[in-house]
Amino acid sequence: MDWVTIKRIFRAGFLSFWRNGFVSFASVLMMTFTLFTILLAIFTGVILDTTLQQFRDKADMNVYFVTDAPEDQILALQKSVNALPEVASTEYVSQDDALANFRELHQNDQLTLQALDELGTNPLGAMLNIKAKDINSYSAIATFLQGQEALTQGQSQIIDKINYFDQQHQDAINRLSQITGSAKLIGLAIIIIFVLITIAITFNTLRLTIYGSREEIQVMRLVGATQGYIRAPFIVEGIMYGLIAGIVTLMLFYPLTWWLGNVTANFFGGINIFSYYISHFPVLFLIVVGSGVVLGAVASSLAVRRYLKI
Repeated sequence: MDWVTIKRIFRAGFLSFWRNGFVSFASVLMMTFTLFTILLAIFTGVILDTTLQQFRDKADMNVYFVTDAPEDQILALQKSVNALPEVASTEYVSQDDALANFRELHQNDQLTLQALDELGTNPLGAMLNIKAKDINSYSAIATFLQGQEALTQGQSQIIDKINYFDQQHQDAINRLSQITGSAKLIGLAIIIIFVLITIAITFNTLRLTIYGSREEIQVMRLVGATQGYIRAPFIVEGIMYGLIAGIVTLMLFYPLTWWLGNVTANFFGGINIFSYYISHFPVLFLIVVGSGVVLGAVASSLAVRRYLKI
């Protein structure tokens, strides 16, 4: 197919699109709804996944030691904890560091700082922060720490208390994970429904276009035009529906994400969807515009195969 033929095909597709303005508008509008739903599902999934990950990242275990616990014994315990397969990392906070952190946290509370100075000694013990590889592993780590091997050095205990991600918090994250999965399934179902509706509308739109152009098609056949040449402008028209709908959808999401960016940043785990939109725009462009073009091409291909028999 030469360049002149390609230009004629695209010109015919553009003319058909503008000539059937009302039906073209209806197809573009419905396809915009579909692409808007797809993009909305993407952002909803990102927000839910980010929120869930924030909860997972905040899960940890703090082991507080008695004030007279020898540092070499604490470091030996840290080494034993690091050897556990469930542990991702540990961080040792010495007594001096714990006191410095406490002073910084209460720097505006003069009464507390004065009371601390009057004690004359450091009332805070060292601490060991533990991150597990999986949130379900904290109970096993706590069991290890509560054993005689971890708690007893000779005849004295070095661990004062253990605070960790308990079953109640774990159940809350599991419920959030289930909600996230259910929301994605519902979103997928809605997208499929809109995709089918869009294909049906585009299908019938092109059917009307083909019927209105039946005399031109007959003339083209009489002069020897091939089936591919006759079908190509209608496929171009369907692709135009998707291309325009994709661009319109992205244009609508720009002010929407800008308006909701600070809201999601402050409420949904710290993600700003406007920043996400800007940083991932090339990928979103390919997804949205590509989906629109594919929808238009599929619908137009089905229509010309079914109704281009005049």
